[in-house]
Amino acid sequence: MKHRGLLLWAALATSGCISAPEIVMVDRATALEEQAAGSFKDVEQRLARAGMNPTPAPFTPNQLEELGIQPTPLVENIGRTPADRVDDLLRRHCVGEGRDGLLVNTRRRCQAGRMTADDAALVERVNRSRQLLWKWMRSARPDVPEETLRRNWHKAHAEGVVCGGWVEAEDGTWGEKQC
Repeated sequence: MKHRGLLLWAALATSGCISAPEIVMVDRATALEEQAAGSFKDVEQRLARAGMNPTPAPFTPNQLEELGIQPTPLVENIGRTPADRVDDLLRRHCVGEGRDGLLVNTRRRCQAGRMTADDAALVERVNRSRQLLWKWMRSARPDVPEETLRRNWHKAHAEGVVCGGWVEAEDGTWGEKQC
């Protein structure tokens, strides 16, 4: 019986009923695969162009500060008063409190950022306001010499100068106010 099964199987194999399936090789993606993958020609071209165009490397806020550039504030300083701006200029040494009681432009020693035209106009306004104050004090106390009034005002005003602000000493040297 065993021989019969082998003979039957050999007869069927030679008759062509059993054959290997055809194998079709495709070197391209099917239409469905192409649709799923999408077309990235535009993206690839933009990427290639961006690679050819040099752009500056971004700096961190700390790196900008080391270079003396103030980073743009994340929120607007709407509540900043002129006095706050003067304090900031004094701390950065762009402006100093002179021993004569007026603000002095010391922008060569400015530590961070630069003094803008608005800052320079503010310093002029503050100096004019101080001179008007001294004139009014002189009219209110005509018996006291103007130099004495100025010196007394400056002594009282110097106590309120912001810590670290740039001030001129009696001998003409500049330094930070110690608190």
